[in-house]
Amino acid sequence: MYSNRGLLNDNAPLAWTIIIVVIAIAILHIVATWKIFEKAGKPGWAAIIPIYATIVWVQVSRKPMWWAAVVLLGGIVPVVGPIVQLVGGIIVAMAVGKNFGKSDGFGVVMGIFPFIVRPILAFSDAKYDESDATESDDLLDA
Repeated sequence: MYSNRGLLNDNAPLAWTIIIVVIAIAILHIVATWKIFEKAGKPGWAAIIPIYATIVWVQVSRKPMWWAAVVLLGGIVPVVGPIVQLVGGIIVAMAVGKNFGKSDGFGVVMGIFPFIVRPILAFSDAKYDESDATESDDLLDA
């Protein structure tokens, strides 16, 4: 006979382990992003607000703000949208890495595996290079 007991069945330890690991990874990601934002002179609390965090991430990369739309909205376009979103995210991550003195390869890996690489960037001694920073937030800046 079928019993619908949810997490109270035989798989409960595995389910709770997965839930705890996912929560721990999410917290580590938020803390790392918070620290990266602070290193770049942006408000760290922006890391806890999903859409605003993407906008600040693009500001840290010094890419034009339309890149935020690419990263945020790419996923809603069927078939090619997720590819555009992934490539856009990698390009933005490469720019963030470069602004912290890291290689393009570091940025590519950060774009693909942010939960692993952002903490490395956040807790390393990497400094944000403000020498190329522009004062304009115009949407069409290159």
